[in-house]
Amino acid sequence: MSFTTGGSFPASLVPSQKRMTLSDNYLSFDSTTGGGTFAQQYLPELYEAEVERYGNRTLGGFLRMVGAEMPMTSDQVIWSEQNRLHVAYNTATATNGGAGQANAQVVVDMTGTGQTNVAIREGQTILISDKATGLVTAKALVQTVTLPSTIEVSVYGNITATPLSASLLVAGGINLFVYGADFGKGSIGMEGSIEPSFTQYQNSPLIIKDNYTINGSDAAQIGWVEVATEDGQSGYLWYLKAESETRLRFEDYLEMSMVEGEFMNPAAINASTITYDFGGPANAALATNVKGTEGLFAAIEARGNVYSGFAGAAAPGSGALGDFDEILKNLDKQGAIEENMLFLSRATALDFDDMIAAVNGGFASTAAASYGLFDNDGDMALNFGFSGFRRGSYDFYKTDWKYLNDASTRGLSKEIDGVMVPAGTTTVYDQMLGSNIRRPFLHVRYRASETEDRRMKSWITGSVGGAFTDTLDAMTVSFLSERCLVTQAANNFVLFKGA
Repeated sequence: MSFTTGGSFPASLVPSQKRMTLSDNYLSFDSTTGGGTFAQQYLPELYEAEVERYGNRTLGGFLRMVGAEMPMTSDQVIWSEQNRLHVAYNTATATNGGAGQANAQVVVDMTGTGQTNVAIREGQTILISDKATGLVTAKALVQTVTLPSTIEVSVYGNITATPLSASLLVAGGINLFVYGADFGKGSIGMEGSIEPSFTQYQNSPLIIKDNYTINGSDAAQIGWVEVATEDGQSGYLWYLKAESETRLRFEDYLEMSMVEGEFMNPAAINASTITYDFGGPANAALATNVKGTEGLFAAIEARGNVYSGFAGAAAPGSGALGDFDEILKNLDKQGAIEENMLFLSRATALDFDDMIAAVNGGFASTAAASYGLFDNDGDMALNFGFSGFRRGSYDFYKTDWKYLNDASTRGLSKEIDGVMVPAGTTTVYDQMLGSNIRRPFLHVRYRASETEDRRMKSWITGSVGGAFTDTLDAMTVSFLSERCLVTQAANNFVLFKGA
């Protein structure tokens, strides 16, 4: 008697006269014959727990650590930053007066100053310096002011026909600032006054979306491998892993968008219509008025300090220490914020470690460092992954920034090596309140009102997972956030870039 198979069964499948185990008596489901790994003749040794190959893969926490989150109810957030208290110009040119005259004429280029008239008055005294060297100086009394930008001065010291040296007469070659006034006996008071000024900046919120979809059958499918998620869930339902990863990935998107965001070119928006087509007209979403948003890197590039090519360890006065001291000198010219946080790539963090180790006598130890930001608790700072050191009058708290190290994010490139963020708060003028208020230097504004909170929205649609919104045998978990980053006093931030 013979048995003939059809379909995909092997033709050699013939019953044996004796009860025995043969390979021919079994359907093969191993990976070599295309049957998959569902069943094999021999039971494999199976690890039920998923291996965490890349450890904790999330990148979030940077903004939560350095800033705050506050609601907003508009398409735009505008803030005002106080300008400098004293009057100075680095866009001036000078000429000497006529024959036999001890006076000089100074013209200030008002382009880009944000002012309509020069804020210098008759009777004030100014110091003129050589822009190239900063060494050759002259001090002078302002005698006449011709608005918007011309002043006549008399130079102190020996009266000569050429009161200003030739090095100060180069086009665009002088800096000047007001250091006081000089009036004679019985003279009238100072004419005019200086109004306080401020500079306005703005940012627009970005709408970020994502979703995860699974059909009902797969949602009920038990897997062989127990999955564990970064947010603490565990089980044998694979969709739990996928949904959790979508959520965590979205949270990283929120942070990375605030760091990497750029304003869209208005000309590109006006010239074209951006369409996101998800499979047909019924699912097409039209995205108009896409403005983009100003992220941290863009804000520092535009208004802050960029330092390229931070060096490794070297002797004092050169290498990393010399580089770092140059940064400190520039901070002195800005707000001189005493406490700052350093978020660095691994390579740059090691450069800092080498720098500190090479000249440890010039730095306070971790135990002796100030921890004002952390309520003077060194243990708390170390638990956050920070190490502290002091240089000059500044305290720094250094930590690795995973975003710059991860091979699937900024670790792919060598452009950005780290950022320095001032700790604490700054004073800004709130137009709504009509007064000065304190705000963190770096904080997130998210769209919210009494009826709608768009900080972090998530919802389920479909007919699976407890949702019964339509007849589709699937579950879609959707995520949405509308937010922007406010980088205040960006002149106190430093962006470290590769050479």
